[in-house]
Amino acid sequence: MSPIPGSGLAKGLAVTLRTMTKKTVTAQYPESQPELPPRTRGVIGLFEENCTVCMLCARECPDWCIYIDSHKETVPAAAPGGRERSRNVLDRFAIDFALCMYCGICIEVCPFDALFWSPEFEYAETDIRELTHERDKLREWMWTVPAPPALDPAAEEPKELGAARKTAEKLAATAQQEREAGE
Repeated sequence: MSPIPGSGLAKGLAVTLRTMTKKTVTAQYPESQPELPPRTRGVIGLFEENCTVCMLCARECPDWCIYIDSHKETVPAAAPGGRERSRNVLDRFAIDFALCMYCGICIEVCPFDALFWSPEFEYAETDIRELTHERDKLREWMWTVPAPPALDPAAEEPKELGAARKTAEKLAATAQQEREAGE
């Protein structure tokens, strides 16, 4: 049996008429911001205070898009008769987002949690040379990183927190005993 001529056109117009009466769900991006999940991977943020300039992130990066410069600084001895120490001081930390493939390897290998995923995604530039962001910009993005989810109340306390709490209690008890002995 051959189809009726024009039946395809009629079906297409029926679909068009049905969808014309429904409310649109398209969000116009610049006017309405999208609702993002809490741990969205947008851009990499730097918590500079945790960076020890170990260079692991730059060495493990498959794209070689992380640039780090540092210098050594001598720290005086903490106690009399002790020896001086040297430490690395961060001079430059930059990520070239034109090269970055957002794999997250740098964040995973950082032993001191200096790098984090920020949900910030509006960092487009008109010139590709401006996609290399220095540590000041990376630090700004760090403050957009959401706090980690709360611990399960039924879970046992982490060993590190338990040890720190016990040490603090011992120090407080010792200080209290010294105050009582001094009175």
